[in-house]
Amino acid sequence: NIMHSFQALFVCAILLLSSVLQAEEAKPVYLGFDGEFGVEQSTSAQAIERGILIALDEINRAGGVLGGRPLQLISKDNRSVTARGVKNLKEFAQTPDLVAMFVGRFSPVVLEYVDLAHQLEMIVLDPWAAADAITQNGKKPNYIFRLSLRDGLAMPAMLKHALGKGAGRVGLLLPNTSWGRSNLASAERYFHEASRLHLVGIEWYQWGDKTMLDKYQALRAAGAQAIEFVANDSEAVILCREMATLPPEQRLPIISHWGVTGGNFVNLVGADLAKIDFSVVQTFSFYKADPEMVRRVLAVSARLFGLSRIEQIESPVGVGHAYDLTHLVARAIDLAGTTDRRTVRDALERVTQYHGLVKVFEQPFTPDNHDALGADDVFMATYRLDGAIVPLPPKG
Repeated sequence: NIMHSFQALFVCAILLLSSVLQAEEAKPVYLGFDGEFGVEQSTSAQAIERGILIALDEINRAGGVLGGRPLQLISKDNRSVTARGVKNLKEFAQTPDLVAMFVGRFSPVVLEYVDLAHQLEMIVLDPWAAADAITQNGKKPNYIFRLSLRDGLAMPAMLKHALGKGAGRVGLLLPNTSWGRSNLASAERYFHEASRLHLVGIEWYQWGDKTMLDKYQALRAAGAQAIEFVANDSEAVILCREMATLPPEQRLPIISHWGVTGGNFVNLVGADLAKIDFSVVQTFSFYKADPEMVRRVLAVSARLFGLSRIEQIESPVGVGHAYDLTHLVARAIDLAGTTDRRTVRDALERVTQYHGLVKVFEQPFTPDNHDALGADDVFMATYRLDGAIVPLPPKG
């Protein structure tokens, strides 16, 4: 009988130990996201978060990372205020088993993280912010990885599009920020090489300006045949509403950077959008993606968020880029065999052969290049009045 009790105790002890070990094994691995959730009318942070959560759902249903640990997301709101974001970055850096931090749409905010992220050895994953200097930061080893458009690719595509429309004389309408200056530098390099394209003038606006019309008319008066516009959704709404009140012959084609796709642009401009030749640079479209993958991703999106159709997906680049970046960091964690950030950082440069939603990546990152997308991934698109962003056929 004593023997019986001893056996029972022994079995209990084994069961207890194995459940402790299982619990130990199944401790979550964390990803952080510092996004601009609190910015009115913005949809970019929500899109990035959805892309991450769709990928996490797939990864966790397939067994998680590191032999069975679930990946979990912790999101924080920076309201597009740098000081808040810096606080979030410091908190993420102190969180055990938090491997990497996603950032949001606004380059001026993300640029302020570069030095601190490297001091703290925090991996930064950029699915949107486009300023070249975010990844081209001179740091060795570089802790920032971007799967997104960057200004050095955007501006040439936008300027080529102007030429394709027969607009050889263009004006630049830019924000007086690091993002605007990054685009000017990229444009100047292109003008230097493109003999058929002429810059007639540059107009700078401030965040929060209530009108764009005087600056637009100054560029038109200088002889612009198209306007290259670097803006977020709120400024684009102002310009388009003002242009719609002009006589048709005064409405120039607007060739826009993609900040406009990060908010509620179409609903706010409304029917006025039909009066304007408005195109926008993009790097991802559900309409161009592998149909089988789109079907799979939309099925998860329907289950998690009730969004089952392409037309319902706001800020699609945020969803597509964040989805692929999440799968890539999960692969890097498994490749590293640990949550140690230095080791995962090294592993991100070794991930190969990932069949993504945006495209098939042979090797997204190398020690010399932390931008997963290149010139071939950039295209122009336009808005339908239902809000869907539809790729334009390539010119020439």
